[in-house]
Amino acid sequence: MEQLQLQHILLVAACLFCLGLYGVLTRRNSIAMLMGLELMFNAVNLNLVAFAHFLPHLDGVILAMFGLAIAAAESAVGIAIILSVYRNFKHIDTENINQLKG
Repeated sequence: MEQLQLQHILLVAACLFCLGLYGVLTRRNSIAMLMGLELMFNAVNLNLVAFAHFLPHLDGVILAMFGLAIAAAESAVGIAIILSVYRNFKHIDTENINQLKG
């Protein structure tokens, strides 16, 4: 059986990134957009870990851990914004929201 190569992992990461980008650009729901953004972050982390595995002089695992921490913080802020928008407008459709009221 053929061994897994760097190109295979990069192809999977590229597919994940494209799916996330498609989700962000085509969805009107804020939560679906946030899920697409998380897919894009996970694709970047997959690339970092793959490069760390195949190129031993890189510390991609440490960078991926920082990326996961940033993604978790981004999710918390994103969900807080979505909850604030829902409280003010009673929906989370991004096309109908043109201003945020305090």
